[in-house]
Amino acid sequence: MQSKIKISLRFKFLICYLLLVVLTVGLLNTYGHKLMYQRLLDNAETSIYNEAEEIKSQYLANAYLVKSSITSIRKQLCAIHNATGIRIWISETDGKIIIDSDMQKNKECYNINEYDSSLLSKQTVNSTNADNLLSDRSFCVVYPVTSGLDISFYIILSLPVNTLHSQAVQNVDAILICYIIISALLFIALLFLYLQTVIPLKSMQQAAKEYAAGHYDYQMPEYAGHDHTDLAGAIQYLATKMKDTNEYQKNFIANVSHDFRSPLTSIKGYTQAMADGTIPPEMQGKYLDIILFEVERLTKLTNNLLSLSEFENKGVPLEISTFDINKELKRCLATFEQRCTQKHISLDITFDAKTSLVDADQSKIEQVIQNLVDNAIKFSNDDSTIEIHTREKNQKVFVSVKDHGIGIPKESLGKVWKRFYKTDLSRGKDKKGTGLGLPITKEIIENHGENINVISTEGVGTEFIFSLPKHTE
Repeated sequence: MQSKIKISLRFKFLICYLLLVVLTVGLLNTYGHKLMYQRLLDNAETSIYNEAEEIKSQYLANAYLVKSSITSIRKQLCAIHNATGIRIWISETDGKIIIDSDMQKNKECYNINEYDSSLLSKQTVNSTNADNLLSDRSFCVVYPVTSGLDISFYIILSLPVNTLHSQAVQNVDAILICYIIISALLFIALLFLYLQTVIPLKSMQQAAKEYAAGHYDYQMPEYAGHDHTDLAGAIQYLATKMKDTNEYQKNFIANVSHDFRSPLTSIKGYTQAMADGTIPPEMQGKYLDIILFEVERLTKLTNNLLSLSEFENKGVPLEISTFDINKELKRCLATFEQRCTQKHISLDITFDAKTSLVDADQSKIEQVIQNLVDNAIKFSNDDSTIEIHTREKNQKVFVSVKDHGIGIPKESLGKVWKRFYKTDLSRGKDKKGTGLGLPITKEIIENHGENINVISTEGVGTEFIFSLPKHTE
């Protein structure tokens, strides 16, 4: 149905184009011809009046000249008639024609008043009863020649209107030919634009529909135009992003389901066992500790998911303040003293400057430090050292947290920022981790407009380095 509607629309556009061409041709042949004829008639009237003025000034200055030089004047008027097509009569005041420039249809000695008594009293005549005298329907101009206050002669100049009509038709035909050629060229141009623009856009539209339906393997045709290639590339890029997002959503749901299902299963199982009396009262304390551990895992997972969601939506404004990052590091590291003692891990703290003031969200940076140091302790070997170092360079303060633990495999370095990702080496040591600490850390640093990088060698250790803007007065 939709295809039929589109075909119908294209057909309607074509019909409108053809109707426009036909109506324009018809308008030019009717109203256009009328306007052209009127314009030619106005020009002819001006030209004939000028010709009458010329004849009067050269040949009819006085009555004596006319009577004594009729033969000579007739020859001159015949030459004008042959050159311009304007028929010239010179008549006396009573209407008798004494000179006719048309030698083939000569009407000398004829009286105009016998055919049209009102002709000599007018200046211009478009239709006259003297048409029989003129043989053809003509446009006439009557020009009186005066001597003092009296009229001595009349100069009657006539031009066949068929000549004007023919000339108008020729002019309109020339315009029509040009219009038809322009219309054909315009149609070819529109057809070319349709093939070069609409057809590729329709194929892109089809590709977009396929991608929207989840058919990400659909191959988009190749295009020659630079603009079409850029647009097709943008659509393919969007499809790739949609595919990645779709896969991420599936993995996200699977990971969240797994991470929630495992502790919930333990909580349900142990709670049910205690309720049924399967676990004796003297053993319930042990299993309550396990339940509390699993609840803590769920709480941490939920809080991490909420934090990531807030960062992604840019809904959490940073509360920027100025503070000493060295002092903040010391305060955060003090909270890990018990864990470091248990594993016999020593902290090597080195500050290039006694005080390093930064402009950042102090609570969020504290979370970053907590995540990085927690990971460093978790994956460090017993009786090892964790190095914490700050240095200032180019209006930035760089913070480094380096451990000498299991390290990260080279193929996993680019994946540590992905949610729920854990390397195979860390799975045995990270019992409580959710795989969201590093993604949250990266989001926090990037929300500050800064960067965080990781350097690691498997079996040697890992170093995380992030930057913060240095405070300037």
